[in-house]
Amino acid sequence: MTAPSHLTLPYVVSLLFEQRLISPEQREMILEGAKAQEARLIAVPHQSGRRVHRAGEAPSPAQIVSSFNLETHGDRGRILSEDAITEALAKYLRLPYLKIDPLKLDLDIVTTHIPRPFALRHLIVPVAMRDGDLVVATADPFDDEPLREFSTAHRMKVRRVLSSCSDIQKVLRDFYGFRASVVAAEAEASAGADLGNLEQFFRMKGNQELAESEGHVISAVDFLLSYAFDQRASDIHIEPKREKCLIRFRLDGLLHTIHLLPKPLHAPIVSRIKLLARMDLAEKRRPQDGRIKTSHNGKDVELRISTVPTAFGEKVVIRIFDPDILLQALDTIGFYAREYRLYTSFIQRPNGIILVTGPTGSGKTTTLYSSLRTLSSPEINIVTIEDPIEMVMEEFNQIAVQPAIGVTFATILRTVLRQDPDIVMVGEIRDRETAENAVQAALTGHLVLSTLHTNDAPSSIARLIDLGIPPYLISATVAGIVAQRLLRKVCPHCAVSRTLTPEEQQYLQLAGTSLTVREGSGCRECRGTGYKGRTGVFEVLELSERIRPLVTEPLDLAAVVAAAVQDGYATLRQIAIRKMLEGITTYDEVVSITG
Repeated sequence: MTAPSHLTLPYVVSLLFEQRLISPEQREMILEGAKAQEARLIAVPHQSGRRVHRAGEAPSPAQIVSSFNLETHGDRGRILSEDAITEALAKYLRLPYLKIDPLKLDLDIVTTHIPRPFALRHLIVPVAMRDGDLVVATADPFDDEPLREFSTAHRMKVRRVLSSCSDIQKVLRDFYGFRASVVAAEAEASAGADLGNLEQFFRMKGNQELAESEGHVISAVDFLLSYAFDQRASDIHIEPKREKCLIRFRLDGLLHTIHLLPKPLHAPIVSRIKLLARMDLAEKRRPQDGRIKTSHNGKDVELRISTVPTAFGEKVVIRIFDPDILLQALDTIGFYAREYRLYTSFIQRPNGIILVTGPTGSGKTTTLYSSLRTLSSPEINIVTIEDPIEMVMEEFNQIAVQPAIGVTFATILRTVLRQDPDIVMVGEIRDRETAENAVQAALTGHLVLSTLHTNDAPSSIARLIDLGIPPYLISATVAGIVAQRLLRKVCPHCAVSRTLTPEEQQYLQLAGTSLTVREGSGCRECRGTGYKGRTGVFEVLELSERIRPLVTEPLDLAAVVAAAVQDGYATLRQIAIRKMLEGITTYDEVVSITG
């Protein structure tokens, strides 16, 4: 095909047809419906009800073709996406293709080399520096003029890579907007001493705290939160350092560095977050907790804020509670058939205690909230006692623990029992009084769900005995115990098979020869980690008729485990190994999570 001066729809359609990615019928449908589809894409609803066009964001040919949501010819089930079209174009033209990962971009490289108006007009964005050359992503492989202009003006060699128009537009919108807010806020910040830095020399002049009333700081925080939502982060860490402010996101259980901001911006950003969370702006010496409710893509999102003073200022952690993650169907979070059957039988009981154990970040909140959501109905009164309330739900009557005024798990649990509850969720059993009240609630006909911090399910029985609960009451009230962890899943896009080494098989005590497992080699979909998403691993212990007589003081844990095994009990390690052998997770993840 003859190369045009600019990328056109007919060229893209002809290329896709030539590469046998679309059929003749699909080609005709695209060409005939392109005008109407383009008009639909560039029009957005206006408050007045009419439709207007967004300047500078006309859809690219790849965006128009992908909007038809066609299946790739000869590959049923695979949608012809914008990324697939762009990659096919790059391969045909022998250009490097780049799926832009915002987490791997450097804010300074993206925003300091090319002015935003120029980048928006030509849809180009710097993505890296390589051996002194600037790597620039472009959506139009034939538009050479802007890159020549830049190379001549800055006396810098430019390497072109091809990326989708949507990826480039998103980076230009998010990074340039965030950068503009940061630069403006830094310029307007007063140059005073950083009183939060314990190592910094005290200066007599200009020691006021930075004001937080500037619109640029507000925009910077908004960009930061929106970016975290888009990346499906579970936590945002804002950490003051000696000379910088470090922004990190937790994704699939691991922290990723996102931005390094100028230190003068730390105080106003923290103040903005504290203001939104209704926290005391003047109090910087004591830890504080707060919450924010906002929305993203039409869904409510709960944010839990925690601040703590450190050597260089206040560190802020924002926990993000996405309802799509926190509230899931119980049969989708990772239970195997036996464990799922047992757990659902526990929560369907009219009374008793159900304990969920595991360390922080093991998914206990998701399990409990999903269980309560399953049980919720107009005929049932559900009361939760939490510290703090993780996510506000209208279906439940939620009570926050406030130790400063005497509202503890133990004291409020006594009051709750006079509120005619059917189901009570106690955030955590920490002391003897709370444990005793939970037992009394179960004995008086209530279903109690709670958490403990133990390594496995059988150890929870020992923990209750340590708290002073008589063994006969444990046997009478505890229905079942669930211990859980979260395992990272192998990325399906780059998974490869390998055979466990004899040493690995011996370490996991696996018999047999040439056991095959899967692991990710790293790709753009998983950001090179080899993992994408997480799944739960659940160890479920039922206090059956075989186990109840063994609940004595002192407790013989080995005898309890042996009896449970006869009932079909499987440990966390055994269930994690099963997921590894099924190709869901990796050997390294099994060893890391289960020890």
